[in-house]
Amino acid sequence: MRKYIRTYLDSFRGLSTATWMLAVVMLINRTGAMVLPFLGIYLKEGLGFSLKETGFVLSCYGLGSMTGSLLGGWLTDKYGHFRVQVNSLFLAVPFFVLLSFLDSMLTLSIGVFILSTVVETFRPANSVSISYHATPEQLTRSFSLNRMALNLGFSMGPAFGGFLAAISYHLLFYGNAFSVLVAALVLYLYFHKKEYKSANEPRPAKLHSEQLSSAGGISPWRDWDFVIFNIFVALFSLSFFQLLNTMPMFYQDSFSMSNQEMGILIGFNGVVVFALEMIMVSFLERKMTISNTIVLGTILCGISYLILAFAQSKSMLYVSMFIFSFSEIFVMPFLATIVINRSGEQSRGAYMGANSFSFSSSFIFAPLAGTMLAQQFGYRTLWIIIFVILILTSIGLKWNLRKMEADSAQERNLRNLEKMTT
Repeated sequence: MRKYIRTYLDSFRGLSTATWMLAVVMLINRTGAMVLPFLGIYLKEGLGFSLKETGFVLSCYGLGSMTGSLLGGWLTDKYGHFRVQVNSLFLAVPFFVLLSFLDSMLTLSIGVFILSTVVETFRPANSVSISYHATPEQLTRSFSLNRMALNLGFSMGPAFGGFLAAISYHLLFYGNAFSVLVAALVLYLYFHKKEYKSANEPRPAKLHSEQLSSAGGISPWRDWDFVIFNIFVALFSLSFFQLLNTMPMFYQDSFSMSNQEMGILIGFNGVVVFALEMIMVSFLERKMTISNTIVLGTILCGISYLILAFAQSKSMLYVSMFIFSFSEIFVMPFLATIVINRSGEQSRGAYMGANSFSFSSSFIFAPLAGTMLAQQFGYRTLWIIIFVILILTSIGLKWNLRKMEADSAQERNLRNLEKMTT
């Protein structure tokens, strides 16, 4: 046990103070993230929407998320990551409050779209900020620390949300608004002077000299290997984010779980990732390549859904969530590293925005596809289909990442040859 604690603490060494403060902001923000995990339940139970109507409103969150991802990437390259993060957080506060007063399908669809657009501009800016404050050697661990804070918050947010929802669903919106406001204040107060010592933000940290870093500064939409990579990321996220959409409804419909029980089960994911991600990332960086780690994580995600398809007890739901959490550890921080390594210094926001766009697409198609398939064919068929999608995605990622690595190696060899001949 003592050896594990020492190894765990060692995995945090060397990270900058700014990296830790970004993690604190993420922790505060995500601790209050109560609306999205319970939005489907609120629409179905609180407002009496049908499963299809619920799926449509949730898909509007995805549409706004895609818009916000692209907008956030563009704004980050134009105005800097600090301004985009602060404005995104402060603007989100009134929209969370406003959403609690909307009750028709039309007004909720519009409100959810605007809210998610504002909220999701934060993501690419935050990722660029992490890379800006990290050395190349710290990059993946810096992303892991940020995700660890996210998951610690996410382990508490749904749990708090479950208790608040039992009192009133409206409290979810107010609690979320309060946490975003506090996160915005902490971010502004700590980083304001640090970011504006000069008129321009310092240049981002140099890229890793290793794999997957050959694209330079071209547009992410003309980097075809990266475009294909993002298609596979979209397929993975389509499956992964059933966690926030169809899965809570499955728990309720198939196992009659209360809001509190669902909050605890979803929060269990955050606890596992918080406890194990940093030490696992340190181990995986030494023992496995990035591509093999991501492929294995994608397969594990498929296995977690296959378990759901045949689960007969609530204990099996926890087994599935445990494997699901490991898949998240294997995939998420390394995906971010690939994107940062692939981008050029002046297009980093655009690359992170394009990758966030791929994730955001799942917020449209995951609830629509999930709810429609569940209603038409049942949850078991839905989980089996997702298992098949993830296995095919793992094969595609293996091919794509191997090609990106080969292209990077070829470009490095050409550069070395040019140096030798000049």
